[in-house]
Amino acid sequence: MLPEGISNLPIRQWTNKHENFTHNLVADTSFKLSNPSGQKHGDRYPKTTKNFQWLIQHAIDNNLKLRAMGSGWSFTKVGVTEGGLIDTASLNFSFPLTRRLVSINYTHTPDDLYFLQCGTLITEVNNRLDAKNPPRSIKASGASNGQTIAGALSTGTHGAAFEVGAIPDFVVGLHLITGPNSHIWLERSSHPVASQEFVDWLGADIVQDDDLFNAALVAFGSFGFIHGVMIETEPQFLLTEHRVGPMAYDDKLKHTMKTLDFSALPLPGVGQNGELYHFEVLFNIHDFEADNLAKGAFLKYMFKKPVVPHPPILRSNDFTYGDDLLGIISTVLDKVPGSGQLVPVLVNSMFKLAFKPQDPIQGTIKEIFNYTKFRGKVASAAMGIAITDVPKAVELIVAVNKQKPFSGGLSLRYVKGTKATLGFTKFAKTCVLEMDGVDGAKAREFYKAVWDAFEQQGISYTLHWGKINFNLNESRIKKMYGPNQVKSWIDARNQLLPIAVRRVFNNKFLEQCGLDKGQGAIV
Repeated sequence: MLPEGISNLPIRQWTNKHENFTHNLVADTSFKLSNPSGQKHGDRYPKTTKNFQWLIQHAIDNNLKLRAMGSGWSFTKVGVTEGGLIDTASLNFSFPLTRRLVSINYTHTPDDLYFLQCGTLITEVNNRLDAKNPPRSIKASGASNGQTIAGALSTGTHGAAFEVGAIPDFVVGLHLITGPNSHIWLERSSHPVASQEFVDWLGADIVQDDDLFNAALVAFGSFGFIHGVMIETEPQFLLTEHRVGPMAYDDKLKHTMKTLDFSALPLPGVGQNGELYHFEVLFNIHDFEADNLAKGAFLKYMFKKPVVPHPPILRSNDFTYGDDLLGIISTVLDKVPGSGQLVPVLVNSMFKLAFKPQDPIQGTIKEIFNYTKFRGKVASAAMGIAITDVPKAVELIVAVNKQKPFSGGLSLRYVKGTKATLGFTKFAKTCVLEMDGVDGAKAREFYKAVWDAFEQQGISYTLHWGKINFNLNESRIKKMYGPNQVKSWIDARNQLLPIAVRRVFNNKFLEQCGLDKGQGAIV
């Protein structure tokens, strides 16, 4: 008989949201978790912790592998396992912290902190923070808001907030279920957030360690079950989004792209709409030519300022802010079934419509980043590079596209570097090269050719953990992050999880990357 709050999930196959793959599971090993009955979160949450522990013991006793299932947005098998999946979508309560639940050594105010259960969607976080008095906001967002908080931080979901960072960078505490009889509250020793009363309510052991915390931030579900997440928020702010283009790909634009020095670019809105917050450059690589205004780049940038009353955002039915190039490709597939081979031609005609200059729009993070639709089998690969390499990287991708045409386009998002040990936005100033298009063999050939070209040209890069990254292996991981970083991550996992528990949370992806080792020795 299963404990209250655990029910069987009768699935033997699972398909991700983007329909890139269908994964086989072991029969009768998947479960759905719900918070047990009770009037108060304070009573129900600890019972769910015990249910997570029951699942780990069940897996150990039956030699099973388990992983928590988020919203299924990853394009890769980073988060699945050769066993069963645990549906945590119902674990979605959240609450602000009162003074007594916050460490006396916390350097900000309790209003900055918000505690989330693992299955809480980003859209739910936005709605709940918006309803506070006064309203609050998360600090940055990916392009869409349908991910769970645990899934988003575990793969390094990012936006283009070049002074803020990715989602893991405003996470300040983790409640990890590390075994059938153990669970911990993990935070940085350099930035304590939780009081002993809060940790006692969890019933957890407190671990304050920067290295362990930084390793656990981006761990794609392999550090045990994440039950709770503490984030730092800020007062609600307003974003003013501008779109300009086409803009000639010339020395001025290249200088900006590799320095983030905006003084040479005539960006409307500078000095009027607050501080620059988001910077993005988009290219149609099928219709690109240096120094040619008509075949140049499109820019999308946003300014940030305190929130003021503003009209609602009116969006077109054809194109929204959304997933940028993924939105275009999805719209093509939706409107013209069977059009995969025509995408380069269609993108040429639709690109300028989707990114044509328009009047600026204003909205909060909740209003701007709200695209959650899916259409068709789209593909997305994302590479993190140092911004100094951007012009060389763009030109290399354009050259590869001439040899192996890609049914898609290229966008560049700028993100502040992360402290997460294996966060792919690892460069102090990171540019994320996003190559979005139609999935299939041709797209995979293009991606491989781009990765090979970068390695041949000596351009250091990382790959987004949640996007297409089939060339990852142990040697590449060590080259991308350095052997010391990889060792630190492996050692942290080994320190926090006993051998039997590590086996539960291993999967083929982890093994492929050499991250399942029993010790992190540099070899």
